Amino acid sequence: MSIHVLQLGPYPPPQGGITRNVLAIRERLLERGDRCSIIATSRSTTRSDDGDVFHPRSATELISLIRKTDHDVLHLHVGGDISRRVLSLLLAAATFGKRPVLTVHSGGYSKTPEAQKAKPNSARGRIFRQFSRIIGVNDELADVFRRYGVPDERIAVIAPFSLKPPDGDVALPVQIAGFAATHSPLLVSVGGLEPDYEPLFLIDAMNGVIERHPKAGLMMIGGGSMAGEVERAAAGSGYSNSICLAGDVPHAQTLNLIAQADALLRITLFDGDAISVREALFVGTPVIATDNGMRPDGVRLSPRVDEGRLMQNIDEALSKRVPRPQHLTADYSNIDKVLALYDELF
Repeated sequence: MSIHVLQLGPYPPPQGGITRNVLAIRERLLERGDRCSIIATSRSTTRSDDGDVFHPRSATELISLIRKTDHDVLHLHVGGDISRRVLSLLLAAATFGKRPVLTVHSGGYSKTPEAQKAKPNSARGRIFRQFSRIIGVNDELADVFRRYGVPDERIAVIAPFSLKPPDGDVALPVQIAGFAATHSPLLVSVGGLEPDYEPLFLIDAMNGVIERHPKAGLMMIGGGSMAGEVERAAAGSGYSNSICLAGDVPHAQTLNLIAQADALLRITLFDGDAISVREALFVGTPVIATDNGMRPDGVRLSPRVDEGRLMQNIDEALSKRVPRPQHLTADYSNIDKVLALYDELF
């Protein structure tokens, strides 16, 4: 018997780690003959014309969509910033959704003040316990939910990423393809033009990179609230031709760019288990990332805002090149664990 899963989470564009997980789950459900609808919980820059994707304009409309959509399982996806507004969303999903499932995508939530003082009799504990299942992306998150009073049998630890080879038939926009072809080494940053992703630091750091590698290029994938400020910084840097602000790029194109890159940069103030890091390691691209205590093996770690260490890591990545894997096999095992959880509930 097929099931209908109603997912609540961000819907692209813009792209992001949570959106990729939402879409991967949907793709896998459709492949096996199930149905999956999506209610976007954040503003998309382009509204989808897919009849099973909804863009509510208010909290009232969101609740109405949950109630009138005939679903078997509701799955809510949130990041690590569980504010009062997000708590209200959790409460609505748990109250009006059938067999509600929650995924907290950022392992960094376990380090927040709220998580550090987790107690069963707190408001958050009472809300979390209304979910039929809670998925955490690491063991530290699972422990937080236990301290909130969620029974062990309702907690699952499932990493949020799926991995698949780049599609060589996907064409890149002319400007982006041209930049990638004419700059070497090519450094790619996937995140956004937001404070958490340190875009101004990366632009400043390129000065040192270009001194060592005059033909180097930095491609920054993702948009955000700092777009104007970052554009001005790039224009005034003196090496604007070595910086490409690509904006929001579809995931298939992003994956191809990660595979072409000489190194992926993930320099952040706050981060979880970034899917772009996993994808880069999968295709054999060296990764340089801020040490957040949860990076996978194989990542070169940099302290926050440490240009010297960043340069050292870039030099090492470029000098110690290893052969890229020639044959890649898609890995949907984490997504299949989520589907198995749905089946268990249904």
